[in-house]
Amino acid sequence: MSTRLYIPRDSSALSLGADEIAAAIQAHAGTTVDIVRNGSRGMYWLEPMIEVVTAKGRIAYGPVAPEDIKGLFDNDFLNGGEHPLRLGVTDELPWLKKQERLTFSRVGITDPVSVSDYVAHEGYRGLCKALELAPAAIVQEVTDSGLRGRGGAAFPTGIKWKTVLGCTAQQKYIVCNADEGDSGTYSDRMIMEGDPLVLIEGMTIAGLAVGADQGYIYLRSEYPDALVVLNEAIKNAYAAGYLGDDILGSGHRFHLEVRRAAGAYICGEETSLLESLEGKRGVIRFKPPLPAIEGLFGKPTVVNNVISLATVPIILDKGAAFYRDYGMGRSRGTLPIQLAGNIKYCGLVEKAFGITLRELLYDYGGGSASGRPIRAVQVGGPLGAYLPESQFDTPLDYEKFSEIWAVLGHGGIVAFDDTVDMARMARYAFEFCAIESCGKCTPCRIGSTRGVEVMDKIIAGTQPEKNAKLVRDLSDTMLNGSLCALGGMTPYPVLSAINHFPEDFGLQQHELAA
Repeated sequence: MSTRLYIPRDSSALSLGADEIAAAIQAHAGTTVDIVRNGSRGMYWLEPMIEVVTAKGRIAYGPVAPEDIKGLFDNDFLNGGEHPLRLGVTDELPWLKKQERLTFSRVGITDPVSVSDYVAHEGYRGLCKALELAPAAIVQEVTDSGLRGRGGAAFPTGIKWKTVLGCTAQQKYIVCNADEGDSGTYSDRMIMEGDPLVLIEGMTIAGLAVGADQGYIYLRSEYPDALVVLNEAIKNAYAAGYLGDDILGSGHRFHLEVRRAAGAYICGEETSLLESLEGKRGVIRFKPPLPAIEGLFGKPTVVNNVISLATVPIILDKGAAFYRDYGMGRSRGTLPIQLAGNIKYCGLVEKAFGITLRELLYDYGGGSASGRPIRAVQVGGPLGAYLPESQFDTPLDYEKFSEIWAVLGHGGIVAFDDTVDMARMARYAFEFCAIESCGKCTPCRIGSTRGVEVMDKIIAGTQPEKNAKLVRDLSDTMLNGSLCALGGMTPYPVLSAINHFPEDFGLQQHELAA
């Protein structure tokens, strides 16, 4: 009888040699091992991490390099033998054991493209229940769960679905925004590479809920591995009857395909995404009309993020109250948090809303990789505010972050130690906006370019007080005059850097009120 091994096909693990390790183990062991290419468990400092199925459970070893293979076999790792790389029973590792993995419950556990494995681990139970409900009842379940958009805007998912359901149209669409472009974020990629069927199931449920029979996954062009996994999973879902003209013999129809994105950050904004999906240049649309009313090809369209849609199956399976019982305030459920930057243990942590930044940075992240004090963290991607150590005890909650003029965004956290120059980080925010702007509105197009010029003067030490005031005036224009969040939120990192780290701009504390 062969021993089952799990070796990730996650792109981060692949970049560290997972394919070479799988080939070396197969060559060494031959038919005595059955290798399953799973997703990553999210502990990226341990990748490539391999798991061996034993009577005691799955035993993890990592990070494994090709030169470690012989030693692992010599120490009987196929039976969980001792070795310096042996980590123990995977499910008992503190990093995983302290999490609340709901959306990510199968990532790293199953074969990502196997429908039978997915079903064996409670997959498609949500869809089966949805098939028994009226569309309005599905929408109500999602509404009652408190699920909000996980792409950054945090708009209630149920309200968006209800709007599309209420529209009368012969054709409606479900569009998944998988153009994950925020710095320090990778949760969408992990789902698509590690459990794509949960996304496919979520989109199918959304189609049933609003009366849409066609879905599109707008996939970031820089995710070639996700493209392969998604297409394989979609093909298998069709073959098993979970997609097509007659889903599970119910008479309901839903078709799904993947479209490559245009490689532009601005196409992560939903109206720009729709323009790109229609084959046009990715430029912001004026709103109204909302995409929920006139979206893709002018038809009512649900546009949701990967994590939002991938969370729907567990809500339909276990009920709205189950999901709503996690979290705090109006932030219900869990958030997949991605730790990156100057941090010792980079990886994905799924926790209920309410955990603090300090807990994430130190209890999970282990502090900075450099060993120096963490001076600042940027939460929510390149448009997120920079938070100083004095705000590390803020709980992850949409409203609590709003109170300190910050955003949770997509849940990415990028850490910086005390060697960071915050004036240069503020300049980078303007530069990023200038490069990625679609150019449709003047505040974003011109304001970002002027911002870079003024920041260069501040960095050069030229009249910092006068130029800091100019940056504030410029930020006010961008904040209130831009058509979308790219120009409208660029002031968040800029002003937070000035407010919390004035010394890096040549400013005195008393000048902050200016």
